[in-house]
Amino acid sequence: MFVKTTPSATAPESGPTATPATLTPPGSWRIPDTHYLTVMGSPWYAALVTLQDAFTSATVQFWTERGIRFGHLPVTTGSVSSPMGLGSDSLPVEVDLFGAPTYLADSMQFSLEYLCRLADRGAYYLMPSFRGEAPDATHLCQFFHSEAEIPGGLHDVMTVVEAYLRHVVGELAGRHEGLIRAAAGSMDHVTALLDGPRAFRRLTFDEASAALDHDPRYIDREDGWRNLTRAGERQLMKIYGDFLWVTHWDTLAVPFYQRQDAQGRALNGDLLFGPGEVVGAGERHVNGNEVLGALRQHAVPTEGYEWYVQMKTENPLRTAGFGMGVERFLMWLLGQRDIRDLELLPRVNGRTILP
Repeated sequence: MFVKTTPSATAPESGPTATPATLTPPGSWRIPDTHYLTVMGSPWYAALVTLQDAFTSATVQFWTERGIRFGHLPVTTGSVSSPMGLGSDSLPVEVDLFGAPTYLADSMQFSLEYLCRLADRGAYYLMPSFRGEAPDATHLCQFFHSEAEIPGGLHDVMTVVEAYLRHVVGELAGRHEGLIRAAAGSMDHVTALLDGPRAFRRLTFDEASAALDHDPRYIDREDGWRNLTRAGERQLMKIYGDFLWVTHWDTLAVPFYQRQDAQGRALNGDLLFGPGEVVGAGERHVNGNEVLGALRQHAVPTEGYEWYVQMKTENPLRTAGFGMGVERFLMWLLGQRDIRDLELLPRVNGRTILP
């Protein structure tokens, strides 16, 4: 049973009650061709499989209790969500499928919106996502994505994200406290979440920028929009602690599919904890005319999104959704600094790795 200790707002490795971890990753991903041989005898990877399984069952339990449907979706798509406009920092992965160019899914958000027309309480999935960037300490070429789409707006989806995180963390801590404590050196970060305020702190992007004194190290300024740098994310968490929402970004800094409020700000929110942004959430356009206007504003061609416009023209619906990187979540839970230690089978773009 999980025994609560004095909560700390800081990461476990820097917390006042932290102790040296006794369960540590071997770092064998650095030699991909022999990595699998290390994995088979590694306590770290045995623990990772255990926690992945517990995460999956806790996720299914959470959504099932709310009547939200799991979607069996393909891993290919003609409608990528990245690059998604002028502020995009992500690349899609294009493949040739028997002579037909297509993409490996970077997200299946559009398909989840489609499923919302069939499941009136919403839809979710857990499946791999593919990105074209090189891997680093916080990015993987292939990662597991926990995504959901529900009827409602930005506030509704942010509220359900908070409930989802508390449920999953509570389940994992209750079942596998020993593994978490052995890896992180403490359970203080878990206690801080479970015993903390029911609603996470929320800052608009303007408020976050002001808190950072508009410092160019933290706020990246482009022609017509601003972005939060990784250093900016870390600084905000240093000021406010983990589980901080940054909402209402400049509309050109976010995907075209995020709706705008009356002030022209994006109806979106990034949730910062652990390595930085772990959850991205947003409210979607209701009808086809809104989507067409957003595509023009973000300089995104309509090709590949005609069906998306038509769906919203034929069946307007207000929905909001989120995506969470599972490996980034586990980085926080296990107090780790390199996401590549949370990948069971390494994958690097441009390289064949067996198995």
